[in-house]
Amino acid sequence: MFLFLFPLLIGFAFNWASAFTHYYSQRWGERRGRLATFIMRNILGIPVWAFGVVLAARESASAFFMPGPVIKALAWGLLTIGTILMVWALILLGLRSFRPTEKDTLVAGGLFKYIRHPIYSGLLLDFIALSLMRPSAPALAACALGWGFVFVQAHLEEMDLVQRIPAYRRYMGQVPRFFPRFWKSG
Repeated sequence: MFLFLFPLLIGFAFNWASAFTHYYSQRWGERRGRLATFIMRNILGIPVWAFGVVLAARESASAFFMPGPVIKALAWGLLTIGTILMVWALILLGLRSFRPTEKDTLVAGGLFKYIRHPIYSGLLLDFIALSLMRPSAPALAACALGWGFVFVQAHLEEMDLVQRIPAYRRYMGQVPRFFPRFWKSG
């Protein structure tokens, strides 16, 4: 019943390992470091854990509740907003989201003016949407693990970004991680 955990957790582990572009570039050179990050993130990470999420959602298990039209509409709304956030952020980042390098520069405009990780913000919303659409034990477990994955991934990436982009440390102090502030902090 929980076979989806294998690809899910293996994909998460490779994705976490992909966060160390600076380390790999220092150790193996810029080209090999960039290639290692690319393979771990885009071949062994994201597609593998996404497959695990799909397996969890398709697992035949009884639902904790039957989503009605309001819950379904909310779920589709969250999924739409989450996907828009991710696509918009990927457009703003360009190739550096797929292939980070030692020469990357800080992106602090557009969505990144309000949140440091709009891709992960969108993914968090998508996990909520999935848990509302498929409220079964496997889907909820995958979504909960997905939330944990996002928090760890963002932390690991920020450790790397501070090393590769010195201005990132100041940016971290000014912009919230996942959700925008709608108020001025003192």
